[in-house]
Amino acid sequence: MSKKDFKPYDNEADVLQVGGLTIENRLDRITIDGDIDLTMDQAGLRQARELYQLLGAAVARLEAQRDLPERLPPPQVTKTANPFE
Repeated sequence: MSKKDFKPYDNEADVLQVGGLTIENRLDRITIDGDIDLTMDQAGLRQARELYQLLGAAVARLEAQRDLPERLPPPQVTKTANPFE
């Protein structure tokens, strides 16, 4: 998946890697996990631009929503029985 195909809040499947970051798409949130060093070189510049583009798209999508709640409730976590036991 390329960063151009990643549309924030569009589906429950897209995952991007930027440096040591994993960015997961959801319908109601984007999860960013990991760490990254934005080094002062060409590689750091590329990664900074990727993040800038991704966050800019997320901000644009959020600003386009007219009925944003003040805060979403935390995601519901359910436990499933282990089918292998």
